[in-house]
Amino acid sequence: MSESAAPLVLYIEDDRIQLILVEEMFRRLPGWELVCAETGAEALALLAQRRPLLALIDMRLPDTTGLALIERLRADPALAGLRCVAVSADDPADLKAAARSAGFDDYWTKPLDSARLAALLQSLRP
Repeated sequence: MSESAAPLVLYIEDDRIQLILVEEMFRRLPGWELVCAETGAEALALLAQRRPLLALIDMRLPDTTGLALIERLRADPALAGLRCVAVSADDPADLKAAARSAGFDDYWTKPLDSARLAALLQSLRP
């Protein structure tokens, strides 16, 4: 990332409505760049080219699960330190525990809370 480039956030989500909601949140958060991927494969291709500060990862994707994807990210030395938040419409305690055990830094339910997102981004700002 060049010094003039905005910090990058990757949102991995296959639900178009959720993507639109998060895109709208980012329109109100100047100084950040959002890129979206709708599949795990698309996300991995993006991550091979760019390094976000944060990845928001849906737990159920068309080609993989959030748990499988985080395991791949944590096993890759170049991506192991990426801040990752699991995102799901479901809120069971066992899924939260599984997400944390697999290596997620946090677990949020949809729809995302814009104030919580803004606070996290502020804490990550370089």
